[in-house]
Amino acid sequence: MMFEGEIPYLQEFPGDLYFRHDRLPAMEWKTHAHPWGQLNYVSHGVMHLEIDGIRFLSPSQYAVWIPPFADHFSFASRDLVYRTVYISLKLSNRLPSKPTTLNVSPVLHAILDDFALRDVRVPETEEDLRMAQVALDQILHIKPHETYLPYAVSDELNSVLKELQLNPGDRRSVEDFADQLHMTSRTLERRCQRELGISFGEWRSRLKFMHAIESLEAGLTVQRIALELGYTTPSAFIVMFKRFTGTTPEQYRLNGLKQR
Repeated sequence: MMFEGEIPYLQEFPGDLYFRHDRLPAMEWKTHAHPWGQLNYVSHGVMHLEIDGIRFLSPSQYAVWIPPFADHFSFASRDLVYRTVYISLKLSNRLPSKPTTLNVSPVLHAILDDFALRDVRVPETEEDLRMAQVALDQILHIKPHETYLPYAVSDELNSVLKELQLNPGDRRSVEDFADQLHMTSRTLERRCQRELGISFGEWRSRLKFMHAIESLEAGLTVQRIALELGYTTPSAFIVMFKRFTGTTPEQYRLNGLKQR
């Protein structure tokens, strides 16, 4: 394996699947493309990507599918625990032709972590080959999402979303934002479903979750993160966080330390 800057480059693709695992520092990767597909998965932390001009976010529990030959660049503002799968051009034809967000199942997560722990990159034993086949089956049957934190189509809705991105702890209600756009809250919710594919509240929760992960990586306390994200109590913040990860913020932080 050779490197072009910080971008791994395979001179020859080894079979159908190549499992990559790294602990990566905060950094930026220049625009590039490769003749294989990539399931880009961050086990701990958040990666920001742009693929063919579309923005994607890759937090834990979600992966981003990068089709073969798609131009993409990415960056991370904090250290990452990185698990990814390179998929041959032949197998990539069975996956979406456009970049998309994919939900990572507990089974797939466990296999990627196990391969990382044992530094398995190209499966060779019968057991590892079976596990790789299960991982592939999991990938092929994942339900795709357009993007984890989608943009709106209209400028007026995007203006509200940009306000929230600048201040995720904004405590204004959906009714307040609807008034700002001179519409009812019901109309705003319909617009969100039509343009984003998710509700206003779900988009807002995902945004807070992303900021929570980066704040945990920065070493902030749960209480401080909860206050900065507009929660009146840490317990309300913990409920939100557990909905996305299945663990508490402190458990998530400890798991990340163990993986480093």
